[in-house]
Amino acid sequence: MSRISEALPPHAWFGVSAVFHYLGPAFAVLLFPVVGVLGVAWFRIASAALVFAPITKPWRTFKTSTPRERGLLLALGGCLAVMNSSFYLALDRLPISLVATIEFVGSIGIALWGLRTCRNYLALAFAIIGVALLIDVPSLLAADAPTLTSDLLGLFWALLNGALFVLYVVLGHRISEDGASGGVERLAAAMTVAFVFVMPIGFLQALDAFGAPLLVLAGIGVGICSSVIPYVCDQLAMARLPRASFALLLALLPATATIIGVIVLRQIPSTLDVLGVVLVMIGVAVHKPAPTSASEDAAQPQSG
Repeated sequence: MSRISEALPPHAWFGVSAVFHYLGPAFAVLLFPVVGVLGVAWFRIASAALVFAPITKPWRTFKTSTPRERGLLLALGGCLAVMNSSFYLALDRLPISLVATIEFVGSIGIALWGLRTCRNYLALAFAIIGVALLIDVPSLLAADAPTLTSDLLGLFWALLNGALFVLYVVLGHRISEDGASGGVERLAAAMTVAFVFVMPIGFLQALDAFGAPLLVLAGIGVGICSSVIPYVCDQLAMARLPRASFALLLALLPATATIIGVIVLRQIPSTLDVLGVVLVMIGVAVHKPAPTSASEDAAQPQSG
C-alpha cells in the first residue's frame, strides 16, 4: 500500500476519492427504479463488507477489541446502516448537490463545537445561507408548491442523513482514540455490523434483483464505487497530506457532487443553486477544524 500511495501525489488520490464519493451514489440513483432504494442501500453495504472482509478480517478486529471498542463498533455499524439508507431515500427525492451540501453543515457544526471562533461562526453562516438557497425556502413554504409533500419528506431524509453523519464522525473519532487497529480495519468491522443491521431493511428489495445477474453486478459496483474506492483513496491521501490541507480540499466536494449530478443524472442547477453551492464551499474552506490527535487524523471519515 505504501508503494501504491507514493506512486501518485496525495492530491491525485484525493481527486479520485472526490469523484467516487458521488459517482457511486449517482449510479445508485439510476438503479432505484429497478432495484428499489433500500435494495440498493443493501447492495452498497453488503458488497463493501464482502470486499473488505477477506483483506481486513473484521472478526479479528472484534476479537482483539475491548468491550468499550466493540460497543463503539456496534454503534458505528448501526449508524452506517441507517445513514446510508436515509442518504439514498433523500437522493430519491432531491438533487444530489443539495443532499451532499447538507452534510457539510454538520461537519462545520462539529468544527464550531470543538473550536468556537469567529471564523467558524462565519463558516457556518455561509453554509446555512447556501443550503437555504439550494432548498429555495420561499418556494418550499408556498401554499401552491406542487411538490411540497415530497420535498419535505426528502428534506427529512437529507437532514437525518446529515445528523447521522455528525454521529458517524463523533463515533469514528472515539474509536480512533482507543482502537489499536488501523482506519480501514475499523471501517471493515463497522461495515460488517452495518450489513447485519441493514439485512432486514433492504434484503427483500435486493432479493428481487438476484434473478438478473447484471443488476447484481451493478449493485456490487455501487458498493465498490461508494464505500471501497473513496475510503481507501482517502486513507492514501490523508497519510501524506496535513489535516489542514485535507480539510481545505473538502471544499471541492459540493462542486464535485453538482458536476456529477449534471453529467450522470442530468440535474441542471439554476443560478441560485450554483450560488448556494459556492457559499457552502466557502464555508467549508473558511472553517477551521478543532485540533485532534494523529490517530484521529488517520480515521477522519468522509461524507456520502
